[in-house]
Amino acid sequence: MAALKIPFFRYPHVFAQHREEVMSAMLLTMERGAYILQDEVRQFEEGIAKLTGARHVVGVANGTDGLIIALRAAGVGPGDEVILASHTYVATAAAVHFNGAKPVLVECGADHLIDARAVEAAITSRTRALLPTQLNGRVCDMEALSALAQRHGLLLIEDAAQALGARFQGRCAGTFGLAGMISLYPAKLLGCLGDGGLVMTNDDDMARRVRLLRDHGRNELGEVVTWGFNSRLDTVQAAVLLAKLKHYPAEMERRRALAARYRAGLSMLEDLTLPPGPDENGRYDVYQNYEVESGRRDALRAHLLEQGVGTLVQWGGKPVHRLSGLGFDQVHLPHTDRLFKRCFLLPMNTSLTDDEVDFICGAIRKFYGVA
Repeated sequence: MAALKIPFFRYPHVFAQHREEVMSAMLLTMERGAYILQDEVRQFEEGIAKLTGARHVVGVANGTDGLIIALRAAGVGPGDEVILASHTYVATAAAVHFNGAKPVLVECGADHLIDARAVEAAITSRTRALLPTQLNGRVCDMEALSALAQRHGLLLIEDAAQALGARFQGRCAGTFGLAGMISLYPAKLLGCLGDGGLVMTNDDDMARRVRLLRDHGRNELGEVVTWGFNSRLDTVQAAVLLAKLKHYPAEMERRRALAARYRAGLSMLEDLTLPPGPDENGRYDVYQNYEVESGRRDALRAHLLEQGVGTLVQWGGKPVHRLSGLGFDQVHLPHTDRLFKRCFLLPMNTSLTDDEVDFICGAIRKFYGVA
C-alpha cells in the first residue's frame, strides 16, 4: 500500500464541499444586511422541522446554550437531579450545573449509549429529568427510557448533538421527549462555519419559552417579558446551513456507506469491536463518529499514526466522572472506565474516499497480521 495522509477530520472540507452555494448564500444575506433573526433562520428552522418531524425548531447560538435553555424552559433548577451518561461531552453535564441542578452520572451499555438499567437504579425522589446523549449518530433505547420517564413522572430531554436525522423505531433523535438539542458545530453531521445549535420540541408552550429565552426574553412584539439570554443563531450561519441542508440526505447515506465499508474490511478481526452496521437492529444510524474498541488500542493508534491515519479518543480520553475539577471523585463507573481504555474513533466524514477507507482497513488488518 502506498502511504496516504488521512487526518481525523478535514476542517477545510466543511466550506470547500459546497463552496459556490455557500458563498452565494452568504453574499446574498450580507448584501441585504440581514444578520439577526432574519428570513434564513426561519427557513432553516422549517427545513429541519421537515427533516425530523419536529413541530418546532428554534435556532440558537450553540449546542451548549441549546441544552441550558431547554432545561431552563422545562423548569429544571436548584434541588433537582438530572441523570445522564458519563460517556458524553462535558457540556451535557455543564448545562445541568448552570441551571443549578445536580448532574447524576451513570454507566453506558455495550452500545456506548446510556444504560436504561443504570438510569432506573439512579432515580431518587429528587430526580427531575433524564438527559440521554444520542451518541455517534445512534439513538438510545428510547422505548425503555420513555417508559421510565413516564412511570416516574420525569422530564425527558435529549442531547442529540451528534444525531441529526438518526432514527429509532422510525422516529428522529431529538423528538422523543419534551425537547432535544442538535449541535451545528463545524465537525458535526451538518456543520456551519462557526458555532450554532437547535432546540426541537413538539410542545407549543415549550417552544414559546425557548424562543423567549434565546432572545433576551423578548416576545414577538419586541417586548421583554422575562429574563433571557443572547443566544440567537446568526442569519449568515443559517444561510450557510440552508445551502448545505439540501445535500444532507445524501450526506447521511454516504456516511452509512462508509460505515458498511469499514465493517466489510474489519469484521473478521476478533480483537476489534465495531459499531453495528447500517442495516442492523432496526435503527437508522447516521455515523457522526465511528467508535471502535480494541484491547490493544494505544499500540493500534500508534501504528495508524505511522501509516498517516489520524484517530481520536473522544472527550480527551476522559468521561465526565474522570474530569478531576468537577467534583465527581466518589462516582464509580467501572464499565465506562473499561470502555475508555479500549475505545477510539476512526476517521468518519464525507471527505473520505472509498480508497482511503480501504487503506485504513488494510493498515488495521496489517497490524493484526491478517491479509
